[in-house]
Amino acid sequence: MDEANQTEVGETSTASRKVITLEPKLVIKKGISTLGFVFRLFAVFGTIGSALAMGTTQESVVSLTQLVLLKAKYSDLPTLMFFVVANAVAGGYLVLSLPVSIFHIISTKAKTSRIILLAIDTVMLALVSCGASAATATVYLAHEGNTTANWPPICQQFGGFCERISGSLIGSFCAVILLMLVVINSGISLSRH
Repeated sequence: MDEANQTEVGETSTASRKVITLEPKLVIKKGISTLGFVFRLFAVFGTIGSALAMGTTQESVVSLTQLVLLKAKYSDLPTLMFFVVANAVAGGYLVLSLPVSIFHIISTKAKTSRIILLAIDTVMLALVSCGASAATATVYLAHEGNTTANWPPICQQFGGFCERISGSLIGSFCAVILLMLVVINSGISLSRH
């Protein structure tokens, strides 16, 4: 046998030890990509949760003064319908972008797909922001009314309806913040290439 390759009992071989070194830049890139995936995942919950909460909102009450059944549904108000569609579209996009985000964690050198995601993320941020802002005006009118236009607040009669649409708005604005973080994260990730 080869004497250089023999190891006596009690000795350790230095040739069998493998030293794993992690490149700091690679660790940072993977960390940024992982953080972007987490932001994207939470934004999915915010957008789809808001769309589902608003889309299933309805309440019926009986008016004792007129003996009439009054109904309030999200589909009665176009701004709330836009809110549901905007959040559903953004949520669907975010679900479809999750595999690409996982790919970015694995392959940190993908630049073109990051640019495409950044552009579409920015559009989705604008869409969700517009939907939430438009619905906020309607929810404000539902809570406060408008004395100049002689519109009474409807939340006195439809308390459950108003609570649900207000909660849906909170979820959507959380999604807006998360989408902002996704866009910032994507920009940082692209700048590190």
